Amino acid sequence: MKGWCVSLWPPILMLILCSVHTNSLKRCLISVDMRFIEKSFQGIKRELQAKDTFQNVTVLSILESPKNIKPADVCCVTKHLLTFYRDRVFQDHQESSPQIVRKISSIANSFLYMQKTLHQCQEQRWCHCSQEATNATRTVHDNYDQLDVHSAALKSLGELDIFLAWIDKNHQETSAA
Repeated sequence: MKGWCVSLWPPILMLILCSVHTNSLKRCLISVDMRFIEKSFQGIKRELQAKDTFQNVTVLSILESPKNIKPADVCCVTKHLLTFYRDRVFQDHQESSPQIVRKISSIANSFLYMQKTLHQCQEQRWCHCSQEATNATRTVHDNYDQLDVHSAALKSLGELDIFLAWIDKNHQETSAA
């Protein structure tokens, strides 16, 4: 009888740890209207991508393969990529069209809101950054740095659909956990 009780502890402990991990992921969900952001991007996507002269280069290549980023690293990578867009892409892009500027500004404001949510998660230690997550975001910066600043910013803006789809996909997977 005593041995039977002891043998139940490992599965019970694993269940508790999985529950805590799942709850911490749920607390770090990004609660923004992704359809609004995607709609804003769709309004400018064609114009941005038409100006892109480096069709064979991808800045966000790490997001195209689901195996590149582990579920535990989603929060960290998302937070770093939001910062990347805020500090580099949105700052480096020069645009003359007021319509495109407004849409990019709207997207940037949504990104700031998402960043605040993820920053709170990181402060609560729910958003851990592994070495793999750091390497993934470093790859994005390296890809960006291989192009001149204006081309890199335009390329990254044109790839917003990749990033938005990645956020949406990972948000849904995390919600289902």
